[in-house]
Amino acid sequence: MTMRYRALGGTGIEVSVHCLGAMMFGAAGNPDHDECVRIIHAAFDQGVNFVDTADMYSAGESEEIVGKALRGRRDDVVLATKVHFPMGEGPNRGGNSRRWIVKEVEESLRRLRTDWIDLYQVHRPDHTTDIEETLSALSDLVHQGKIRAFGCSAFPAEEIVEAHHVSERRGLLRFRTDQPPYNLLARGIEAAVLPVCRRYGMGVLTYSPLAWGFLSGRYRKGRPVDLSSGRPAMRPDRFDPAIPANATKFDALEQLIELASDIGCTLPELAVAFPAAHPAVTSVIIGPRTMEQLESLLKAASLALDDATLDRIDEIVPPGTDLYRSDGVWQPRPLVEPALRRRPAGDRAAAT
Repeated sequence: MTMRYRALGGTGIEVSVHCLGAMMFGAAGNPDHDECVRIIHAAFDQGVNFVDTADMYSAGESEEIVGKALRGRRDDVVLATKVHFPMGEGPNRGGNSRRWIVKEVEESLRRLRTDWIDLYQVHRPDHTTDIEETLSALSDLVHQGKIRAFGCSAFPAEEIVEAHHVSERRGLLRFRTDQPPYNLLARGIEAAVLPVCRRYGMGVLTYSPLAWGFLSGRYRKGRPVDLSSGRPAMRPDRFDPAIPANATKFDALEQLIELASDIGCTLPELAVAFPAAHPAVTSVIIGPRTMEQLESLLKAASLALDDATLDRIDEIVPPGTDLYRSDGVWQPRPLVEPALRRRPAGDRAAAT
């Protein structure tokens, strides 16, 4: 296996094409800290120099595990973490305010046992906070040396554009990266997010290459799916063959399995290699829970897809098409708050 490296946006930082995601380290996945450290070290030994975690992964436990693994190896690793989601009950314990960012970065530094974070990411948009407030706080952290660069995660294209305009107008540092979901079945970001990131010279770290486990190879059309355990138990609507909306996914799955066989790889290897083929993508996040999963996912590190293969993928799942809605993608408030889509009752009555 030969690991490839790419520049992270315009930061000058070189990162491995595959990034080790740490979401499954801790109570949410693998609670054995020693085993998790061994997995992290095994990834380092195979050329991975990029690790991504977040404060909210297992309520800080993931950061603590990564911190243990970094002892004696910190200078060789590009470390990324995130802030936004609530870390405890009560007000002002999450979001993108200066108050929370300034406090929580200190907690992440403590858990990670480091003096600096290479890439500090805003995990989701926050419309209760002016974007200038967020960018100003992050810029100050760069000037203080606590972080080297900052980025966003799962921001829609219009939010990325707005943030860059605010940075330019106010003389603030700008988002250097974005972290969106991207895989063979969820290609929606190809329409606007990835072109915008290229336009601004941003690095892109994509997550969920296995489509929440659907592309693991364990699920097949015409075969029963055990909805009582694993990922299917958490989101049966994603896996249940009896749901009509899943029929298109299972049809595409069978064609992708055939394609993988034709080019001499497994479906997971094809899935992990696919995002890295896009010219806007810097690194593909893989999130193993076990050593076996790490070894399987890293087999795609040297796999480069040729034009003929990419053309066949385009025929199976057209560019810019989402066959399912990726987990964790931010939705505009008017789509989730009915009051923002409706005139007051009195105005509606007057209009009629």
